[in-house]
Amino acid sequence: MTAFTIAACGLLGLLVGSFLNVVIWRVPRGESVVRPGSHCPSCDTELRPYDNVPVLSWMLLRARCRSCHARISARYPLVELATGVLFAGVAAKLGAHPALPAFLYLAAIAVALSLIDLDVKRLPNTIVLPSYLVGLGLLGIAAVIEPSAWALVRGLLGMACYYGAFFALKLVYPKGMGFGDVKLAGVLGLYLGYLGWDVLAVGAFGGIALGGVVGISLLAVRKAGRKSMLPFGPFMFAGALIAIFAGVQIAHAYVRLARPS
Repeated sequence: MTAFTIAACGLLGLLVGSFLNVVIWRVPRGESVVRPGSHCPSCDTELRPYDNVPVLSWMLLRARCRSCHARISARYPLVELATGVLFAGVAAKLGAHPALPAFLYLAAIAVALSLIDLDVKRLPNTIVLPSYLVGLGLLGIAAVIEPSAWALVRGLLGMACYYGAFFALKLVYPKGMGFGDVKLAGVLGLYLGYLGWDVLAVGAFGGIALGGVVGISLLAVRKAGRKSMLPFGPFMFAGALIAIFAGVQIAHAYVRLARPS
């Protein structure tokens, strides 16, 4: 069952990744993700179904539009592949767990929001805010099926803690992050708290640490200045994903190292 679940989720991820390419391009521009259908950004020709197969169509078309022969960025198949790998990885980690749909959704918005944040340095409310409702709904269903009411309560507490911590940081140093990061913290706190306090701690600290290391590195090589805006969303997601896959092991290793010999 696990192998089938992993393969099915990987395939689903490829399909979702194709849709995420549309989301990443259109949402920051305030465009509908439903209409019009997928089309070439150069000549506006609507893509035929056989030209819209994840990864494969890009390869068969040799990265060019069938109509106008404009080059198609490699980012499109990379987004599809990344989403497929993430979906398969989440399935391998959780198996056929009732919370699997919730974490697949988290993986999807991780890809979309990370790239949008890198592109426009913004985390759109149209994705972040509904994620609270979707996360609560899917994790709530999982808590009933499992059953584990405490996991859901812990998720709600994690949501409040992570949101509260980032809200406080925003008040203390307003230029340090955008309010989109604060709102995203609540979503991540819900998911990480659902898995456990150690997972929440590793995810929160990991995101801040990764962002700090990259920011300092960019300053050191003079690729950024003190006033440069560094999109923090991708680091928050990276910390969360590390925590989901290895948070318990990292927390236990830290406790062993910190414990006096």
